[in-house]
Amino acid sequence: MPAPDAPHAGFVIRPVERWRHGRVTGEDDCIAEEVPVAMVYNGATFAVMMATPHDLEDFALGFSLSEGLIGDPAQLLKLDTHALLEGIELAMQVAEDASGAHIGHERERLLPGRSGCGICGTRELEQAIRQHPPVGAGRTVTRDALERAQQELHARQPMNEATGAVHAAAWATRDGEIVLVREDVGRHNALDKLIGAMRRAGIDPGDGLALVTSRASYEMVTKATSAGITVLAAISAPTALAIELARSAGITLVGFTRPGSHNVYSHPDRLLPVARQE
Repeated sequence: MPAPDAPHAGFVIRPVERWRHGRVTGEDDCIAEEVPVAMVYNGATFAVMMATPHDLEDFALGFSLSEGLIGDPAQLLKLDTHALLEGIELAMQVAEDASGAHIGHERERLLPGRSGCGICGTRELEQAIRQHPPVGAGRTVTRDALERAQQELHARQPMNEATGAVHAAAWATRDGEIVLVREDVGRHNALDKLIGAMRRAGIDPGDGLALVTSRASYEMVTKATSAGITVLAAISAPTALAIELARSAGITLVGFTRPGSHNVYSHPDRLLPVARQE
């Protein structure tokens, strides 16, 4: 395993026997990395997530914020990345007034967070359905900007282009220009990485839109709400619970984002046909 803090592409090369039109050839293929990543707070393990070992600083910050283990980036005092035989440990030191400094049995995730799941290991129903304060008013976004972002994102996913196996989460400005993209085998991890990168860059979550290459599940809307994101667009469908949460949280939720079409499931007033002065 390459050192997690060393620059790498997030995938490895493995031999493959490829069959095409009755002919077999031996070739090298790009395979997405998926390793256990332990999230450790002040010496206590909170979760083990299956993730792509790339942009781990963003992952640590975004996961900590979206899980409510810290309330502000300043509470994450230190991060040490340890490459172990079994995987990677993100050893975080958080401020004593942060929730992550006092992980008790009621908050521990005893099961691993699989790459396709955002709440694996949550032991209580109350922990699974988490409520956050509604997002702010935010700014309006044009439908043309949403389409531009969707088209631009297709060319901004190097890991997925190489492997065909990872999700992306992107942040676009109000005119549809993508300024941040994060990729991971897990859709929740990709969004956590994006949230961490946004906080590091000082981006206003109400002044643009987030675009994800996955379905809009309840957990994706929860993470967007915790970050204050006001417009969340997904390539695939939303779930019924995600729509209800988006309505109550004040989020504009868009699904089935495609060239020339999309569906708006909540708060459509933020999406305009053309730009207007504010």
